[in-house]
Amino acid sequence: MLLAQLNIALPVAPLTEPELAGFVEALEPVNALADAAPGFVWRLQTEDGDATAVRPYDDERLIVNMSAWTSVEALAAFVYSGPHRAIMARRREFFVPMREAFQVLWWTEAPPTVDEAKARLEHLRLHGPTAHAFSFRSPFPALDGESLRRDDEWFCPA
Repeated sequence: MLLAQLNIALPVAPLTEPELAGFVEALEPVNALADAAPGFVWRLQTEDGDATAVRPYDDERLIVNMSAWTSVEALAAFVYSGPHRAIMARRREFFVPMREAFQVLWWTEAPPTVDEAKARLEHLRLHGPTAHAFSFRSPFPALDGESLRRDDEWFCPA
């Protein structure tokens, strides 16, 4: 089983504007670290490697990050450490706060499709965390659907 994740964000300005220079400059090195991270399997990008060019929502200002990993722990280790964590610490500088869930995790047999990812995020928004669509705060294991313990070392209380 693969752990799939979708994360959507609304930038405070177009990616070409100076307000987002710090974010845009970090994209390539952070993505390269993700590609080499233990547990990384796949990430959504165009044929020429541009993840920010994929705009699957009606609101084309929304950017997406979608990837697949071997485990929740592997994804969390990448997300909450190093340069990715440094960019996350600046998220209020780069992105408009969202009132609804903007990230979703789920288990899948194959790399996810964009339509599947959008449906999983909508499911999480409507029903809260379930084995079908969950979050870092309320993760589910791949096989039995029971929530993982929150005191595991990797857990981030964000």
